[in-house]
Amino acid sequence: MIAYLFPGQGSQFAGMGHKLSTHNPETTRIFHQANEILGFPVSELMCEGTAEELRQTKVTQPAIFVYSVALSRCMADRFHPNAAAGHSLGEFSALTACGALSFEEGLQLVAARAQAMQSACDLTPGGMAAIIGLADEEVERVCAAVTSGIVVPANYNCPGQVVISGDVKAVAEACTLLKDAGARMTVTLEVGGAFHSPLMAPASDALKTAVEQARIAPPRCAIYQNVTARPTQDPEVIRENLLAQLTGAVRWTQSLQCMFTDGVNSCLEVGPGTVLAGLVKKTNRAVGVESAACDDIN
Repeated sequence: MIAYLFPGQGSQFAGMGHKLSTHNPETTRIFHQANEILGFPVSELMCEGTAEELRQTKVTQPAIFVYSVALSRCMADRFHPNAAAGHSLGEFSALTACGALSFEEGLQLVAARAQAMQSACDLTPGGMAAIIGLADEEVERVCAAVTSGIVVPANYNCPGQVVISGDVKAVAEACTLLKDAGARMTVTLEVGGAFHSPLMAPASDALKTAVEQARIAPPRCAIYQNVTARPTQDPEVIRENLLAQLTGAVRWTQSLQCMFTDGVNSCLEVGPGTVLAGLVKKTNRAVGVESAACDDIN
């Protein structure tokens, strides 16, 4: 069984769209359609924008979504996943590539999500940090003991790597405590806010109507969603989990482990970069994994 994996924010890079934009008429059409839907030239930023321009949440999220979906369309003759999952933003790419959302509706939701998250960041500044070398349970215990503000595990990326998120002071306190608890390394991330934490509640409120009104069909294969790490093809469950994802943790480690238990023995990363391929290898080296590239597709 093969699972297709779709990356989230952080996988972008300058010039990421250049080869894909001219790969075939279908990708060119998708890039032009994205520009019209968004009202700004995202394709130009994907092809010629600087790393700093691509780092803006309102650009990053649509850019990665457009790239991932366009790449999946290039693979139409061999796009037959038995399962799929997306890391944070990538969940929208997975749902669109697997037929639960139309490209237009998926991109509109992603754009609304990015704007809502940016507004929440402006309202309540926050931070995130990667914690390396501690068990998930120890990270959870330490975060619960922090007294200077809200801090929670936000991304369970792979065994021994958890990202925490919350108030800036609380994240700093947690990092100190986690080092004392034996963390091999703590790395403050260059992000604009406390993603996947209670500080994103305003974003969830802002996105609620758009998600509730979205036309979601059963996807062609089971989608392992971030907040539950469980597979579903039920549109109403998908809808509920998409909203919960903004303030809930990305349970990526658990999602991969659940896939492997369910029989997945091969993964293909569909999107810019190779971040998810690396996380698969760190989670289970017995599982085969590759990253799709437009150079390899006819």
